[in-house]
Amino acid sequence: MKLMPSLNGPAITVRASADADIPAIAALYAHHVLHGTASFEEVPPDEAEMARRRADILARGLPYLVAECEGRLAGYAYAGLYRTRSAYRFTLENSVYVADGMGRRGIGRALMDPLIEMCEAAGYRRMIAAIGDSANHGSIGLHAACGFRPVGVLPAVGYKFGRWLDGVLMERPLGEGSDGPAPERIFPVGMR
Repeated sequence: MKLMPSLNGPAITVRASADADIPAIAALYAHHVLHGTASFEEVPPDEAEMARRRADILARGLPYLVAECEGRLAGYAYAGLYRTRSAYRFTLENSVYVADGMGRRGIGRALMDPLIEMCEAAGYRRMIAAIGDSANHGSIGLHAACGFRPVGVLPAVGYKFGRWLDGVLMERPLGEGSDGPAPERIFPVGMR
């Protein structure tokens, strides 16, 4: 558990997610699915599906973190495989969601910093952010502040709420990035 100062208010606690967090995670994500364009899903997954997705991330030895602020779950972030083909094995994709009404308090950054550190320590070399909607300035700004750089825009790849949406791709190196040889193996997050 890590206590972080908040930019605008109470402290933020970041910790590993737990099974008991699933209802709050599912509700937080459902809001983004139903009211936002950060996710291109159009029907919110139920709690069982969110639990299955989390279990898949954890089974791969990858981090799934939550942030608490003001006595409630204020956000979550995780790293998953970027692609399943073996040549991509050193590259991850991150996801980060902040609860409605909790933006601009440093919650996203409080989640992203330890997520990146854990993935670097495990031996991964690159992290991709696939950001839904080129108008998602909050996520684009967060990722830029965390060292990601834009690498492309996929024009009009999604259609939601009656409009075409771009996909924004950003990336950042982890550890040595591609400057050194590939590690012999990847360690489960938190183990070295």
